[in-house]
Amino acid sequence: MSEQAPLRIESGDSIDWIVLSRPQAANAFSTALLDAFTAALVKLEKEGAPVIGIRGEGKGFSAGADLSEYNAGGTPVEDVARLRRNLDRWLAMWRHPKPVIVAIHGFCMGISAQMPCFADMTVVAEDARIGEPGIPLGGGYVAPAWVPQVGAKRAKELAFLPGNWVDGRTAAEWGWANAAVPAEELVPCVEALAGRIAMIPPAVLTIKKQSINRAMEAAGFLSAVNAISESDAILHLEPAVLAMRQRIADEGLAAVVAHYRGESSTQIFQKHRKGSADG
Repeated sequence: MSEQAPLRIESGDSIDWIVLSRPQAANAFSTALLDAFTAALVKLEKEGAPVIGIRGEGKGFSAGADLSEYNAGGTPVEDVARLRRNLDRWLAMWRHPKPVIVAIHGFCMGISAQMPCFADMTVVAEDARIGEPGIPLGGGYVAPAWVPQVGAKRAKELAFLPGNWVDGRTAAEWGWANAAVPAEELVPCVEALAGRIAMIPPAVLTIKKQSINRAMEAAGFLSAVNAISESDAILHLEPAVLAMRQRIADEGLAAVVAHYRGESSTQIFQKHRKGSADG
């Protein structure tokens, strides 16, 4: 029995939703889902509502890359090309003529926490968990895209702890998200934003988006993210990473993820701040 369509488009007056619909696989980004995402963006370039929204179906936004398809076994050049193709999918949001808003609830890990850095706005549920992959299989791919939003030290805080994450409130405080709202208000909030945005003529929105993006590009955003495919591919050949892949094969993914699971950095800092206040 074939898998159902990995995403769907829900059309509206002000906003068309691209809904990631692999809840049985935690909306992990399979090749089929990535291809469907690219096709949806192309479809909505010249038709549909003036704003695009992206959200996940089920318990969370996305668990990140589909590790059942994880394949860094080709040549380094082939691996860079694969990673670059995936990055180009996010850059298609960056270059899209319409504003793109990502709505995040539940979990948002790995490359799914990279994706919103290329969107125009991000709204999160207060209790969402946003962070790095659960196991250190690569590096230098997700966190660099965070730097323009949160700064280098917070991006390193995210990257240096395996399986690290921040909640939605912290993501908004850091500037990674525009706002954190109660989970039940997430979709209505984004739709209300889209309704206001849609009052601006589409051509004006496109130029406004391009002008702001050019300011970020002048500050080096694209130069930084254009290098991340190479750095990640290099680490895929590191002996310690190859040993990690073998450990997953021997012990199973769940066991290896459990080994690295622990407190997030925000929990650690909150505990120490509380201890200092009590003292």
